[in-house]
Amino acid sequence: MNASYYRSQLDRKNKARADAEKKVGEFRKKEADKRAKATKEKAAAAKASSQSTVNSKQRAAQRYENEANKAGQDASTWSAKVGKLSKEAADLSAKLAKAEQTERAAAEKARQREQQKTERRAAAEQQKLESRLSTTEGQVRTVMRELRAPKPEKLRVLLLAAASAGDLRVGQEQQRIRAAVQSATHRDLVDLDLHPAATADVFLDALTRFRPHVVHFSGHSTQDLIAFEKGEDGFHEGAIVSAGAFARAIAAVDDKPLLVLLNSCHSAAQTGKLVDTVPFAIGMSDSIGDVDAITYAARFYAAVADGQSVQAAHLLSRAAIEMNGLLDRDLPTLACAADVDPSATKLVTPPPE
Repeated sequence: MNASYYRSQLDRKNKARADAEKKVGEFRKKEADKRAKATKEKAAAAKASSQSTVNSKQRAAQRYENEANKAGQDASTWSAKVGKLSKEAADLSAKLAKAEQTERAAAEKARQREQQKTERRAAAEQQKLESRLSTTEGQVRTVMRELRAPKPEKLRVLLLAAASAGDLRVGQEQQRIRAAVQSATHRDLVDLDLHPAATADVFLDALTRFRPHVVHFSGHSTQDLIAFEKGEDGFHEGAIVSAGAFARAIAAVDDKPLLVLLNSCHSAAQTGKLVDTVPFAIGMSDSIGDVDAITYAARFYAAVADGQSVQAAHLLSRAAIEMNGLLDRDLPTLACAADVDPSATKLVTPPPE
């Protein structure tokens, strides 16, 4: 595991601990309030002149005592959770410190290696640049790449989701996408392959068997990793895959996707490497809210299935986030290879009538 992973886990653990500490405070206050009321009722019972009033006040005092005891038990339960979360946070802090130290050492070693290669590369890069300038001299037009799709075949969309800790609504996202496509103009021209608990093996199998035009991932990520599931039944720690390994898997197949959409936090940093292989990649430039991510994805695939271009679908989906009163419209980021035009590329084109 790298430092980014441990840092994100530690942030979530500290937030959970803070929430638990707040619960302890709430239940301790409730316990104190109820005991104060019980004491007041007992005092009133002692001063009462009639037996019926005494009985009534004593019953009220007992009820408040019971409620205070229950609040005390709840506070103790949450206190135990605080202790457990504190221990887990301490363990993660130690792992984070070790990972950061390892990464600093690796970065320094890599810097030294790069410095040693700089002079050898300089001459080769200069020669390569001169060759490219010579080859392109006099050209005044841009040749756009011919893309694999659309053909007279359906647009194949691979929907991968992974939330091993159960903290994301990935199932809801896939349902919204399916419903959006089924309501679209050209719904019969889109084929969805859904995997709500995707492992790395599921991803690799689908690349060669389903041969997707679009690879969609929703789950956890950082600037340089993606978290798949491990195929376990209960909640568990994700299976971490580096961004480089993910990109190399996509580059390895003969029929490469046209678009990769990473609907996960901090994933925009990965799109630069992806567009070395695929024409288009979409990622999120920061942490995106669950509802914002679902809103973007559902509208994007609806627009694609309505025959909109990649750029139009992207911009319309960002507008949908804003029009729903959400805050993260600027986070979805579209990256393109140098020789493609997203405004002229449609992933779904109906056959001529």
